Amino acid sequence: MKVLVTGGTGNVGGAVVRELLTRGSQVRVLARKHPLAGKLPTQAEVAIGDLMDPVSLEAALEGVDKLFLLNAVVADELTQALIAYGIAKRKGVKHITYLSVFKAEQFKDVPHFASKLAIENALRESGVAYTILRPGYYIQNDGTLKGALTGAGIYPMPIGTEGICAVDVRDIAEAAAISLTGEGHEGQTYDLVGPSLINGPANAALWSTLLSKEIRYTGHNFDQWELQMRTMAPAWTAFDLRVMFQGYFERGFASTASEVERLTHLLGHAPRSYKSFAEETAAQWKD
Repeated sequence: MKVLVTGGTGNVGGAVVRELLTRGSQVRVLARKHPLAGKLPTQAEVAIGDLMDPVSLEAALEGVDKLFLLNAVVADELTQALIAYGIAKRKGVKHITYLSVFKAEQFKDVPHFASKLAIENALRESGVAYTILRPGYYIQNDGTLKGALTGAGIYPMPIGTEGICAVDVRDIAEAAAISLTGEGHEGQTYDLVGPSLINGPANAALWSTLLSKEIRYTGHNFDQWELQMRTMAPAWTAFDLRVMFQGYFERGFASTASEVERLTHLLGHAPRSYKSFAEETAAQWKD
């Protein structure tokens, strides 16, 4: 069985590639250019192409049985995904696993959530076997905070105080590989959530302990956060993410015990925790 993975040179897609290879699948990765040496396992094929280029997608999907569809948060996310799904259907792909987002239908004002919800609806009407994965906040996002945590001593993500669900990228990869290599996942939507909720003050306290220094949560002034984000990303991205985090704060983004139990059954083990990730990451930083 051969699987085409989009986004396979990124953190999530790369983890999916490795997990599929571990399970004996053949893997082809769609990439805009040839990855640097060591970026992908040597067993993975590379197809040069772009999600906005149907011709390159047709070539990349030649001889492919299944598709793992991951889109970056970009302005044309919906168009990219609909082209990919449309070409996959035309080429006779047997199964599509799509990476969406937790509680997509409750955050229709968040641009990239709205795109993902539209893509979900298209898949449900497509006639192609599909699985939809809905991950919460990526735990590994906080691996990018080394400078803020070890330098300024702040936890800057405005995730609020009530608790939101978060998931380890390795659990996303396992769920994706299971859905593409196992039986009984057609038409299923899986919420990908961690074993417990995270919040700003608790994360700051955990990092304080692990790094042996005071870390403070900077709070959730969304105007200020959006302005700061504009210095690091396009203004539309800053707006999109600001609306997302503000939505978490105002409407909640919590998972339930039954959702954790269902994911545990799917994976065959308990989901990985934020605490475990933080402990691993702090140890690596100290080394």
